[in-house]
Amino acid sequence: MKYITINRLIPFLILAVVACAAVFIPSISNLKDAGVNSADTGFIIVATALVFLMTPGLAFFYGGMVHRKNVISTMIKSVVAAGVVSVLWITVGYSLCFGESIGGFIGNPLTHLFFKNVSSGAASLQGGPALTIPLLLFAMFQLMFAIITPGLVVGAVAERIKFSAYILFIVLFSLFVYAPLAHWTWHPKGFLNLMGVLDFAGGTVVHISAGCAALAGALVLKRRQSHLENKEIPPANIPYVLIGTGLLWFGWFGFNAGSALGANMLAVSAFATTNTAAASAGLSWMFFDVLKGKKPSVLGFCIGAIVGLVAITPGAGFVAIPQSIFIGFIAAIISNIAVHYKSKSSLDDTLDVFPCHGIGGMVGMILTGVFATKTVNAAGADGLFYGNPAFFFIQLKGLAIVVAYSFTVSFAIFKFINFILPIRVTKQDELLGLDVTQHNENYTQGTLLVKTDGVLKETLVEN
Repeated sequence: MKYITINRLIPFLILAVVACAAVFIPSISNLKDAGVNSADTGFIIVATALVFLMTPGLAFFYGGMVHRKNVISTMIKSVVAAGVVSVLWITVGYSLCFGESIGGFIGNPLTHLFFKNVSSGAASLQGGPALTIPLLLFAMFQLMFAIITPGLVVGAVAERIKFSAYILFIVLFSLFVYAPLAHWTWHPKGFLNLMGVLDFAGGTVVHISAGCAALAGALVLKRRQSHLENKEIPPANIPYVLIGTGLLWFGWFGFNAGSALGANMLAVSAFATTNTAAASAGLSWMFFDVLKGKKPSVLGFCIGAIVGLVAITPGAGFVAIPQSIFIGFIAAIISNIAVHYKSKSSLDDTLDVFPCHGIGGMVGMILTGVFATKTVNAAGADGLFYGNPAFFFIQLKGLAIVVAYSFTVSFAIFKFINFILPIRVTKQDELLGLDVTQHNENYTQGTLLVKTDGVLKETLVEN
């Protein structure tokens, strides 16, 4: 048996402690349906499953775009978040996000420790309106958002981050970035919520936070060897990207429409704006590429559609359907230009997470401040376009706070991880590919490593 180092022992030991502690937590005394609307409950169960489907969809989307020696390592980093965040969410994550508010900044970790008091019957969040779905279902729906957020960061740090370092990042990011932002924005007593900032389904909490964390990660990890050598890396599998886009688009209906928390007209409107913005953005990115002299591509349409989905997320339940066409159209162009200028810089954000999710989320938040209307959602606000500049500036202020916080804390997290253990794989491991060196698994047999004059060199062969 191999010698067990402390780095190998700690993850298993932490999980073992949590599992053993869970044995002594009392279960729910009885399951009650009091106050629960069956139609709303059924709809949110489906929406929760749809949001979960986005995680394997993201794995396919990212896995198809990296070098084929890094496909598996990229895909597992998205999927493993479902394991890490789920356990963390039950123990303390949900409580930090939606527990009793401590000054509007964070939830009391003891309120729902190990899902304590997360009853089956309908309830309400502290200071919020009554829910028509079980609080337990609300907690599980919110879990799916918490799972996919650190998974988004994978695309920026792909092909060079150690798997162990990424697992630690998921934990620290979930506790110190995602949880505070979710509390600020979605808890009735959260300070951004009280300020009047609107984020229907995660423009700030999910996409801006992930985009800023991606930027921080790319800066700390520095450039890949292939990026330094200006090597063109062909996507491993474009059909994977297409499959991933389809799964993400499909799952996003649960992401946005489900955020209405009921089977109602607001959910229908959010469903429609989501599809419309994605369609508009996919076409916008593709046609803009054609204007620049490129050929229309699968990658272009797919990336554009995802940007449109990102941009409509904060305003899906606040803006009207016609305006969602413009939101998708302009967001795709802005992100496309950002990707172009990023490619000319020394920033090695492998799969353009910051230009697409970070900037896409920012555009969405700003345009929510422009096009939000109470005719769609009476609980929202009228935006700049409807004569309310005050709300527009509230959105800008909220955006600035979220960007500053998520980038600063994420940068500190990556630096901390790099201090306690090497965050980046060795040059040799990078050459061999992370599939083999991190997981001892192969996506393809089309890569040969040949030793010539004592130097290991990569040779690609046709399958």
